[in-house]
Amino acid sequence: MTAIRIAIVGIGNCASSLVQGLEHYREGANDMVGLMHWEVGGYKPSDIKVVAAWDVDRRKVGSDVAEAIFAKPNCTAVFAATIPATGTVVKMGAVLDGVAEHMADYKDDRTFIVANDAQPTKADVVAELKASGADVLMNYLPVGSQKATEFYAECALEAGVAFVNNIPVFIASNPEWAKRFEDAGVPIIGDDIKAQLGATIVHRVLTDLFAKRGVKLDRTYQLNTGGNTDFLNMSNHRRLESKKISKTEAVQSVTAERLDDDNVHIGPSDYVPWQNDNKVCFLRMEGQLFGGVPMNLELRLSVEDSPNSAGVAIDMIRCAKIARDRGLKGVVDPASAYFCKHPRTQMTDDLAHEAVEEFIRAA
Repeated sequence: MTAIRIAIVGIGNCASSLVQGLEHYREGANDMVGLMHWEVGGYKPSDIKVVAAWDVDRRKVGSDVAEAIFAKPNCTAVFAATIPATGTVVKMGAVLDGVAEHMADYKDDRTFIVANDAQPTKADVVAELKASGADVLMNYLPVGSQKATEFYAECALEAGVAFVNNIPVFIASNPEWAKRFEDAGVPIIGDDIKAQLGATIVHRVLTDLFAKRGVKLDRTYQLNTGGNTDFLNMSNHRRLESKKISKTEAVQSVTAERLDDDNVHIGPSDYVPWQNDNKVCFLRMEGQLFGGVPMNLELRLSVEDSPNSAGVAIDMIRCAKIARDRGLKGVVDPASAYFCKHPRTQMTDDLAHEAVEEFIRAA
């Protein structure tokens, strides 16, 4: 198989974990522990190459991707400390709404230091995508980057590059955008990546279990704390709106009966600097068993946030590439349903798993 050439927007913690993972699994490390699939449609992790990248932080712009992934404010776990130079230099990206105003209130190295370089036009990004031969564009912008995400989605459409939308700005799940990708003959997977074993997938599986075992779910909450730039960004609740919608709908979609708004609360709650990239989820579910007898469940989940999404991202990239190879147009529903919190078509995770496995086999 030929290489999968990817472009990345946002060289933050998630991009760092992804690039580290590509090197970590290149020689079959740890017998592939942590990967959902060693091979997808004939493509292995080692087939993925970073050929273009954009960021807005002056500590990253102008550096090789292999160096930029370890620059501040990145703080994720380092599990592949030696990354060979990729030959791909991080270019200045379009800022637009990609940097929250409140970030300027923090003077330490946990926030962005926006570079003074000239920002690219759409034509500049499209030209770079075409010149690099990119197959897939990965969107890793901060939550709340509506205008910036739309800017890069437009670039992917014009360049004919498959788009993987890892954040809760609704593109694949927006009918107008979905039609534009279909009309352009460009595959898209999204929206809002669902971690390998994160708060949302655990909450969904337990909610589905309640429904299948006849337990009435009365109310539930999911509270999340973390100390990375993502949590700092989301401490501005105006930027959090789409994230709450995405996470809440992911759970509501598998309930036996939708909960009233007052009985469900799901979303990031607090920025705790010393947690760095560790995310802690506090989950509570209250319900009724046989005879209306009450029960409750409480769970605490602690994970490194960015590596938790990187294995999923590797599969999304490969699914996007085989969709492109097969000439598929628009939203790749099986991959979106299995890998994302807010897909165009919601499914329970067991059905989504069957659908994506069938999609992979068909490739």
